This record gives sequence, structure tokens and C-alpha cells, in this order.
Amino acid sequence: MPIYDYFCPSNNKTVEVIHGINDKVETWGELCALVQREPGDTPTSAPVRRLISAPALMVPTSNNDYKSMGFSKLVKRDDGVYENVTASDKESRVVKAGDRSTYPDFKSKVGD
Repeated sequence: MPIYDYFCPSNNKTVEVIHGINDKVETWGELCALVQREPGDTPTSAPVRRLISAPALMVPTSNNDYKSMGFSKLVKRDDGVYENVTASDKESRVVKAGDRSTYPDFKSKVGD
């Protein structure tokens, strides 16, 4: 589910909340109910507005990041020979073009 930031001009507070894309949050009371917090001194009917914010993107920076995210990273070592730098214990580190027995185990990494 997406993460949204909402601003309440009545109390100058910004709140981060997770909800479905079709859900509408229009008042401070609805927002407080979603994040399970007390409204405090702010009236529950106070209007809130959704802020525009940049999405958080995770960019892999190392071979371990690729591996933990479920990717396979192949590095060319020779003509038609690649090294699988993210190979697990049961996978071959040497991948040869045309030899399917050396390919990474994509079925275990990709789900439905």
C-alpha cells in the first residue's frame, strides 16, 4: 500500500499514513483513526490535505543488495562466460551461454 503525508493547517502537523489508493481522508479525526492516535486539542472535524511527496526508491548498491532483493547479477568474464556474483549455495557461479544447467534458479527467486 502507498504511504501518504497529510497536513493539518489547524495544528500545523504533518502525519504519515499508509492506506489504499482509493481511500479518502478529509478530516483530522479520520487521519487520527487511521494512525491510531488521539486527536488532542485539534477538532476532529478540522480539514486535512494530502501532500505531494517523492516516492522512496531502493537502489541496490552492492551485490548483497541485489541478492537480498531477489535479483541475479551476471558479470561478463570471457566470451560467452559470465560470473553469477549473487549465486546462492545451490547455484553455479559460472554461467555459460547456452548451457541451461548453469543458469540461475529463477523459479525460486520469482513468485506468482
